[in-house]
Amino acid sequence: MIKSPEALAHMAEAGRLLAAVFTHLDGQSLAGRTTMAINDLVESYIVDALGARPASKGQYGYGYVLNCSRNQVVCHGVPSDSEHVADGDILNLDITLEKNGFIADSSKTYLVGNVSPAARRLVETCYEALWKGIRAVRPGARLGDIGHAIERHAKRSGYSVVREYCGHGIGEQMHEEPQILHFGKPGTGLVLREGMVFTIEPMLNQGRRSVRTEDDGWTVVTVDGKLSAQFEHTVAVTRDGVRVLTLRPDEVPPAR
Repeated sequence: MIKSPEALAHMAEAGRLLAAVFTHLDGQSLAGRTTMAINDLVESYIVDALGARPASKGQYGYGYVLNCSRNQVVCHGVPSDSEHVADGDILNLDITLEKNGFIADSSKTYLVGNVSPAARRLVETCYEALWKGIRAVRPGARLGDIGHAIERHAKRSGYSVVREYCGHGIGEQMHEEPQILHFGKPGTGLVLREGMVFTIEPMLNQGRRSVRTEDDGWTVVTVDGKLSAQFEHTVAVTRDGVRVLTLRPDEVPPAR
């Protein structure tokens, strides 16, 4: 659970490369592309430009390098040649990358073209909630502090937090202990220690928090058909706080 300085250096490098993938995507026009075309673009960039491995491909029998989750899709959306990204969509791209045996995991919800004010507000609030959770990370804090910070911000803004899926420890394996819930009570749960590395990845819904899995066995959608957004970073507990390993060079965290 506690990473050595050498392991942390490898994880920081994987995180830096994964951040570069999102920087590359930021410069692309997504409207009109199929989700499979986005998948192929990301695979080519990870393998050919970065010399790394897309860690999701082949994991748990999954055949693609990312999850594409549009609008009412909460998570685990499967790329398709028949699914086109349209103006006004919100699109979460969840990507993992392995370099030198260590894995980084991150996701971002993109606003595609002319997005409605209601959809924009959901996405912005989800990003804020992610950072509320990140800012709760420090040695001596508890896992419940992270979940509480996220849930409080979401509920104050009128959104629900999906409870079926959570963040996770990460390193040489994609999913390690501990689980990072996005709801909870402050002062409860595992005590955070320097050297822990895990993801924080809240999913916020416009409507009820209830979700269901579609017949493909992967795609998770809101039961009421309302929009869902997600953001994710891989973070490390440092001596005096937190380091965001997948922070993009031009990323500006929200004000407190």
